[in-house]
Amino acid sequence: MNHFNLKSLTFYGVAITSVLVLFKTVTVYGENNLKAPPPINGRYRLTLSENLPNCEKSDTLTLKIQQSGIYLNASVLPANANPDTDEKHSLAGIFRNQQLNLSGKVGKSILCNIPRPQNDPLNSVTIQMQLVDKGNMTGQLTVKGIPQTLKFTAVPQKAN
Repeated sequence: MNHFNLKSLTFYGVAITSVLVLFKTVTVYGENNLKAPPPINGRYRLTLSENLPNCEKSDTLTLKIQQSGIYLNASVLPANANPDTDEKHSLAGIFRNQQLNLSGKVGKSILCNIPRPQNDPLNSVTIQMQLVDKGNMTGQLTVKGIPQTLKFTAVPQKAN
């Protein structure tokens, strides 16, 4: 019965108690401080406050977002794009503190809502959005080469 001496029992008791206290501490910390971001996957109708310069009818666009935790991939599509369109995600970004920041390249034909030419020039864009309520967002769109930022609202579209 050498296994059950007082020294061994004390050691195992302290080790087990320490593990339980550590587990409880980590659990309480996680429940209080680690929260998953709200889901923002889906399609949003972007309504620009004004048309882009040199564009006739660029007032509405569709933003398609895919989310993995705080990391985002997105693409900007024409407003009348088929919901099943599998467009390459040309924007990447992050979602923190109810703020979305996306950047990448978007074709001028999409921004201006015109038929796509053979070699559609790509514009560098930055999108900053704030999650407001009920999934709606407000934000601004910055296009390289255009001095002013364009304000917009984004409203989630219902899945078909």
